[in-house]
Amino acid sequence: MRYLLILLLIITLQAAEDKNESSKQKITLGFGPYIQSQPYKGVDDLILPSPVIFYDNGIFYIRWSRFGVYFLGEKKSDYAWGFSLTAQPRTLGYKSTDSKELNGMEDRESSFEGGLAFSASYHDKEYIEIMLLHDLLDRNKAWLARCEIGDEFKAGDFTFYPSVVGIYQSEKFLDYYYGVKESESTLTRPAYSANDGFEFGIQTYIRYPLTTNLSTLVNLRYDILAKSAQDSPLVEDNYIYSGLLSLIYTFKY
Repeated sequence: MRYLLILLLIITLQAAEDKNESSKQKITLGFGPYIQSQPYKGVDDLILPSPVIFYDNGIFYIRWSRFGVYFLGEKKSDYAWGFSLTAQPRTLGYKSTDSKELNGMEDRESSFEGGLAFSASYHDKEYIEIMLLHDLLDRNKAWLARCEIGDEFKAGDFTFYPSVVGIYQSEKFLDYYYGVKESESTLTRPAYSANDGFEFGIQTYIRYPLTTNLSTLVNLRYDILAKSAQDSPLVEDNYIYSGLLSLIYTFKY
């Protein structure tokens, strides 16, 4: 499936280049630090430099670190919907050297996941998005199902984009990141097999304009781990918080 996605991306980029000058598209570019807590015992927060891109020409889209290609949909003046192939990074996992509590564990790697997405919006504000994703790098070999519902509202010069997120995580996914094999067990770290479960989160983007084109963008998110993950002997916190602070520039081309 990953090769099909790459092929569609190439075709889409070429189609975008062929669009005439009268149909310029808006694009947002930015950069800033991304911070994500790690729920594992003794593991430090993850801090990464993160590019920020928002772009949607009705064929191809990028939403922060996720990208996709539409293959079916419709856009009207007051609503839009579409099916797409999509892919995004999965920043989760650890190395056995990250903390003394993880000594003797096999490393659990971050990955890249992709699959099918459906999105619908009303007046470019209220929206719902449903995704079915699979590990593309063959690391956790797992499926996920994700649903997000959000809105947009303004308060003075600030624009808020709050949403709620529900994620069904398969047994393979949770067991890979939170399970303990018999060969990894110790007296203080018993063997553990995780079951499937649901993770729930809330988040918001907050945008504040500095000039006509330049703005600050903040993302704040809080997720509650699935019960099966919370019960793992590797886990210290039953939540993951994350955030982004970025300077962004919006223009048309």
